[in-house]
Amino acid sequence: MRVVIVGGKLQGLEAVYLAKKAGWEVVLVDKKSDVPAAELCDRFYTLDVTKVVEWIPFLKGIDLIIPALENQEALDSLVRTAKYSGIPLVFDKEAYEISSSKIRSNAMFAETAVPAPIPWPQCGFPIIVKPSEASGSEGVMKLKGALELQLLLAEKDLRNWIIEEYLEGPSYSLEVIGYSGVYKVMSITELYMDESYDCKRVTGAVNLSEELKVQFEQIGLTLARSLNLNGIMDIETILHDGQLKVLEIDARLPSQTPTAVYHSTGINMLKILGEAFVKSKPWQAFDVLDKQGVIYEHIHVRDDHLEVLGEHIMANAGPLHLYPDFFGAKEAISTYSPGKTEWVAALIITGEDLQAAWDKREVVLQDIQREFGIKHYVDRYPVTKDSDGFPRIAAGS
Repeated sequence: MRVVIVGGKLQGLEAVYLAKKAGWEVVLVDKKSDVPAAELCDRFYTLDVTKVVEWIPFLKGIDLIIPALENQEALDSLVRTAKYSGIPLVFDKEAYEISSSKIRSNAMFAETAVPAPIPWPQCGFPIIVKPSEASGSEGVMKLKGALELQLLLAEKDLRNWIIEEYLEGPSYSLEVIGYSGVYKVMSITELYMDESYDCKRVTGAVNLSEELKVQFEQIGLTLARSLNLNGIMDIETILHDGQLKVLEIDARLPSQTPTAVYHSTGINMLKILGEAFVKSKPWQAFDVLDKQGVIYEHIHVRDDHLEVLGEHIMANAGPLHLYPDFFGAKEAISTYSPGKTEWVAALIITGEDLQAAWDKREVVLQDIQREFGIKHYVDRYPVTKDSDGFPRIAAGS
């Protein structure tokens, strides 16, 4: 099968990686030439998909279009041109419009009785304030008290913002795929953040009780059915006081977690979903079982430092390459080359279970440190309680 992936940054990196694992011929297009996935595909073209006079002829011989970007103008063009050309597009426009608005998403959580953070003013302080349309942690602020909220209200119009309770606890992610009324939940992964609340590590075969796993899966199915999902959806939750609460959903291909699921279970969710779109029929029933532990994390090597950081370090690093058996890691997606003193890598480390993967990770990092004469290892986490790294409005500012 010959597929075109539109967008070569972090979502595109995920899509290209999984598409190649599916055995597909992968064509990648992006407006920029130095995107991370540019050298991982079979063919790369610099192209603006909003320029339909160039884009439509390009689609000749393509079996499937996979969007891997969040530019609304580009997505609208893909929807129109896919319909015109008759080529399946792995994208659910209606579901995406809901998930890309935190206001609309939160309304759906309330309608479906999905557990979510308590909105202001029903909750107490501290609270989280975040723009409805922004992605991830962009623009998020934590406010400790009424004075900070008053100062922010005096400075900003918050009518299109979300204000809700601040929650602490481990974060978990779950993907759901859907096609023609058939839905399937994937394996749950755990998310680890750096000090800027950017995801730096994903682990598979999570240590959650069966009761919580079933609850999370039911949340995923409830939301997918409510959206009539035809595509893929990512759900992020936080485990707070023994209850999973949904922080946000994204009806698009996420980064990091599908690769972690692939190595943990052997299931390539993009392959299953893509084939359903091409064949115009859902998949046959199958089980999702964790078969091994996996750790997928990002590192930055520079001078005599090795630092574990969020995936933002991969976004602007330039074209990446795939290396098997990278200092003991099963694979690495990296800017490394012999003689380089500064490089980044997404390490994929597996073991017979998660503890074995953690043990192997220690050996991998030690080998890298020895090879490059690294003296300083840094793995930062968000600081909690009184000083947690969120921007905030301070009294007197």
